[in-house]
Amino acid sequence: MTKSGNIELMAPAGDFTSLQAALDNGADSVYFGVEQLNMRARATMNFTIDDLPEISRRCKEKGVRTYLTLNTIIYDHDLSIIKTLLDKAKAADLTAVIVMDQAVIAYARQIGMEVHISTQINITNIETVKFYALFADTMVMSRELSISQVKKICQQIEKDQVKGPSGNLVEVEIFGHGALCMAVSGKCYLSLHSHNSSANRGACKQNCRKKYTVIDQESGFEIEIDNEYMMSPKDLCTISFLDQIADAGVKVLKIEGRGRAPEYVATVVKCYREAIDSISDGTYSEEKVAQWMQRLETVYNRGFWSGYYLGQKLGEWSPNPGSSATQKKVYLGKGRHFYPKSGIAEFLIEAYDLSIGDKVLIQGPTTGSREIVVEKMMVDDRGEQEKASKSEVVTFKTDFRIRPSDRLYKIVQA
Repeated sequence: MTKSGNIELMAPAGDFTSLQAALDNGADSVYFGVEQLNMRARATMNFTIDDLPEISRRCKEKGVRTYLTLNTIIYDHDLSIIKTLLDKAKAADLTAVIVMDQAVIAYARQIGMEVHISTQINITNIETVKFYALFADTMVMSRELSISQVKKICQQIEKDQVKGPSGNLVEVEIFGHGALCMAVSGKCYLSLHSHNSSANRGACKQNCRKKYTVIDQESGFEIEIDNEYMMSPKDLCTISFLDQIADAGVKVLKIEGRGRAPEYVATVVKCYREAIDSISDGTYSEEKVAQWMQRLETVYNRGFWSGYYLGQKLGEWSPNPGSSATQKKVYLGKGRHFYPKSGIAEFLIEAYDLSIGDKVLIQGPTTGSREIVVEKMMVDDRGEQEKASKSEVVTFKTDFRIRPSDRLYKIVQA
């Protein structure tokens, strides 16, 4: 049973700061990669094997489930590493492993680990669900299905009482928010052909996010694809029809974004937490959706569309190569000290100015991602000031502990 009693909200974690942001903002579960055998192997943010006990400890304290992603193509030389990773995951008491390769499924089942089937397997029908129910308790449906198709599969699971190894009915998981790939459920070969860097080994070079010129080879006529990055889909966003997803019988909603910043994780998880809870208590409304959309637009996105869930046959393409976020963060400085009795945080300003009324973001591996507005501050030994500049030490009140590893940012309009 999830916290909301309805849909399990599953959050990405690329590092400890993002993990803490997920925990602080209402995630029911988190998923993460370790070392190189996951679909974000190229990301600068990846955990190590030695991090697994700490991940498990933090999540257990909050009652949050933990999912290790091992969903890349596996070669013979990977098998010993896979066994080591799964043994360590089992020892750390992680909840489950997300997989696509039969060798990983077989060893996970051998050591008694719960298995979840990755979207990479591309499940699109009830018979495939029944087959993988021999090994798995949760399955991510293909990203190309409509809500009506997902609903039909969920109804058939209930009708035929399709159960996984745990003895419980198989749970259906879908992607709810974040980046989409132009390829079928992410199985793309462009960067393998162009850079010998396989997306299916977690090393995508993102060829699709670039601008291209089309050439007619017979006449030599060139066409520049204007206004749109024609292979770069907008980001998926389902918050405006989340009630339909709940009605379809979906049990797990997955937020994409292990390569994105902690403030993205914090904002997106918090919005979807509120939306799921509002569906449960009957307060879900168009007015609330408009507010959530406004908040979601403040963090990294390529524009939003509803994916294939509402029946679209063609994608909606990004108008630019990067983010369309309405806000961005600017680095100001680093943490120095925290005075617990007074709740005062101290920072060294290393870049730009900080002024009264500024909205700031404080991020760190233990702190997570926290936003506050600076209402009053002391600067060096000059007492209360309106502004702090580079090389000055500033103190202001927070309702949470900060640490020397924390970084201070100012949030500004993009």
